[in-house]
Parts: sequence; C-alpha cells; structure tokens
Amino acid sequence: MTEQNRIDRRFSRLRGEGRKALVTYIVAGDGGLENTVPLMHQLVASGADVIELGVPFSDPMAEGPVIQKGHERALANGASLRKCLAIVREFRQVDEETPVILMGYANPIQRMGEREFADAALDAGVDGALTVDLPAEEAGPLNTLLAERNLRNIFLLTPTTTEERIREITSLASGFIYYVSLKGVTGAGHLDLDYVRDNLEHIRGFTDLPLCVGFGIKDGASARSVSAHGDGAVVGSVLVTAVDEAADLAAAKERVGAIVSEMRQALDR
Repeated sequence: MTEQNRIDRRFSRLRGEGRKALVTYIVAGDGGLENTVPLMHQLVASGADVIELGVPFSDPMAEGPVIQKGHERALANGASLRKCLAIVREFRQVDEETPVILMGYANPIQRMGEREFADAALDAGVDGALTVDLPAEEAGPLNTLLAERNLRNIFLLTPTTTEERIREITSLASGFIYYVSLKGVTGAGHLDLDYVRDNLEHIRGFTDLPLCVGFGIKDGASARSVSAHGDGAVVGSVLVTAVDEAADLAAAKERVGAIVSEMRQALDR
C-alpha cells in the first residue's frame, strides 16, 4: 500500500470528521513575492485545508481574466517555478502539515526537466502537482516520477469529459480529482447544481478518490452547495481579486481571511 502523504492524510481526517475540504488557490508572487508566504499562512489560519499555489505562466489557457491578470502581475514581480519552490520551502519552516499543490502548466516543468522538477518538489515540501494542459496520454512519465517520490498527481475532469477518458484519467490520478463544475474558464458563473450532482455520481463509479468541485465558487453559499455532492470546494478567482484590490499585505490578509472564514463556516454548518 502506498504511504500516505499530506493530501491523503488531510482528506482521510476530514472524511472521518464528516467535513468538507476547502481548497484555496492564489498565484505565487501576485501581490509581491515576499507576501506569498504570509498569505498562505493566512489561508490556513482562516480555515483552508489545502493550498493550490498557482505557478505563473505567460499563457494560462484555462484561466479567466481575473487569474490571467494575476499570472501577469506575478510574472512582472519576477515569479517563476523555481521561486514557487522556494516559497513552499519557506512556508514549510512554519507549517509542516498543510498540503500544498503546485497548479500550473507543462511548459515550465518541461523546461526544468520532469525528473529535476519531481526532485525539487519533494525537497521543497510540495505534496502534489496539477498540470492543467498535460493530457493523460502524455502524463505517464511525470506520473511515475511523482509517484516514486510519494507525490500526488491531480487531474481535472470536466462536464465534457467522455466516459473513456474518465476511466483513463482516474486510473492515473492520485490525491483527489478536481471536478470543473461548468463549461468555460475559471471565474465563470451559472452553476447548475443538478448537473454537478449527476456528474459527480457518475465519476464515483470510476474512483474512490475525493472529488472537489471548482470554477464558479464565489462565496460560502456556492461552496456549500457544490460540496454537498462532493468532498470539497475549490476557490480561486475571488481570492485573486482580493489580493489585487488590496492596498498592502495587511489589507490582503484581512480580505482573504474574511472570504475563507466565511466559506469555512458555511461548509461546516
């Protein structure tokens, strides 16, 4: 049996407590490289269970305008994959328990080299990777490298994923499945909760992994609604907006903390 890592332990604990996971996303370097670690600690203090740390990329194709601009700001601040790893290493000096996933795109990993990336991720204290544009057909080598280091490879499933591809992706995935709740990019709206419920029930026929729902989660009510049929909610765009609109780190921490606390309370009700 594969040894559990932080992601597995966190979801196991939450399931045992009958609680839903709150997965929070911010872009590394957005709001300043020096401010990312304090913001990560604020997410945890406010109730986040898992942190997805966005790795800035020049062409983040799955993202809506809010997160695209967050990537642009972060790149302008000098963010890179190696600096993301340094951020996680600094975060681990204080927090040894909260799972951290690097969410990004294949190009930076391929430029670094998949083996070097896997080694560096393990060394920094990363728990898994979600590579948005890495198709299942090409994910095998990275999947193996991550698994050898007890790191998890998170995959996306969407409303348009065919049954054949659901079978293929769930055979590769570990940690949890990120279910995209609607057609479109991050930050979109128009959640159809019945459709989400039906798709999650279908996916459960293929995997025992936790299913977390993202895209279009804007507040506690929407987080609670989507997680009713899954194992957790993923929130990103509203947090990226809060960081962008804040005048300084103190304001960013206050706003991000308020959003996450409200979602945590809604999920726990």
